[in-house]
Amino acid sequence: MDKLDLRKRDKAFYSGKPGRWDRLTIPHMSFVMIDGQGDPNAPGYARAIAALYPLAYGVKALAKAQGADFTVAPLEAVWTAHDPTAFISNDRAAWRWTAMIRLPDAIDAAMVDAARDTALSKLARKKDAATDAATLSATYLGHLDEGDCLQTLHIGPYSDEAATLANLHTYVMPDLGLTFASAHHEIYLNDPRRTAPEKLRTILRQPVRLARTVA
Repeated sequence: MDKLDLRKRDKAFYSGKPGRWDRLTIPHMSFVMIDGQGDPNAPGYARAIAALYPLAYGVKALAKAQGADFTVAPLEAVWTAHDPTAFISNDRAAWRWTAMIRLPDAIDAAMVDAARDTALSKLARKKDAATDAATLSATYLGHLDEGDCLQTLHIGPYSDEAATLANLHTYVMPDLGLTFASAHHEIYLNDPRRTAPEKLRTILRQPVRLARTVA
């Protein structure tokens, strides 16, 4: 049985060069998702991530049983704020996020629901699992259709992204006649628990559209 590896198949969507913003067209994609708000260093974000992985691996097990195995993709997140400068100023209280893991397009809501039910049944046998169960219950199958995007690779701590984003917002997008189309998107190519901060590799992606000009 061939195992689908989305990161290898769609290599351009998971790669980039520091200091260079590439323009890509990103197709419709499916994800297991969970929403939240605030500082990603707070416990709520960690709980959200902890809920996504058993769900993704549960879906993988169901797909494998049907002859369609796949490699679990990297963690991703989209980030929004009422004012985009909240990301440049590091105003984390204003951040809203959706954490997610990409799934093959053939995965449907019934498979995600079945995988969630299995994960919840396992949690039910554990003590003090109410919070984890509530978080897991908040996961869902969602989709993104980002289209026209600018993308780069950031190497280093997440906290150092602000300068790169400031350059994008202040110079790169205006020079190309572009503006924000939808949420800022990040793909985490390695595990921060096992990787030194200076070696973290993160794809930064910004969906864009043509800016309106005043005649």
